[in-house]
Amino acid sequence: MSVKCPVEMWLRGDNHATTDTIAPVSNEPRVWIDADVVAVLEAMLRALDRARRPQLEPHQPIALRGFSWIVSPFETGGVVIALELTLGAVVAGPFDVTESELSAAIARVISAYHASTSSIH
Repeated sequence: MSVKCPVEMWLRGDNHATTDTIAPVSNEPRVWIDADVVAVLEAMLRALDRARRPQLEPHQPIALRGFSWIVSPFETGGVVIALELTLGAVVAGPFDVTESELSAAIARVISAYHASTSSIH
């Protein structure tokens, strides 16, 4: 069973938000491994890209760079992940996990992604 979570997206130039649902992982947030965190971030980025360009293939390659992120407490419990890009912003959650655990996991997977894709010229 996939864990479904709501996402809200705001595209630059639009005056309204769009709501969607992503179901990228089968694990509950408290037991996510790094691959689950990557899947959530990629699903969030894909949802935002689909909102702007719905004609694209649903599994376009996604790069974990070019965005700002934050994990914030949600008013009714849990935390949300917010990503901001030049394209717009996407917020997913709430997730039942601590802010510090999820922030550390996101920092770790983004750092590993950058280390694996960087090159020296």
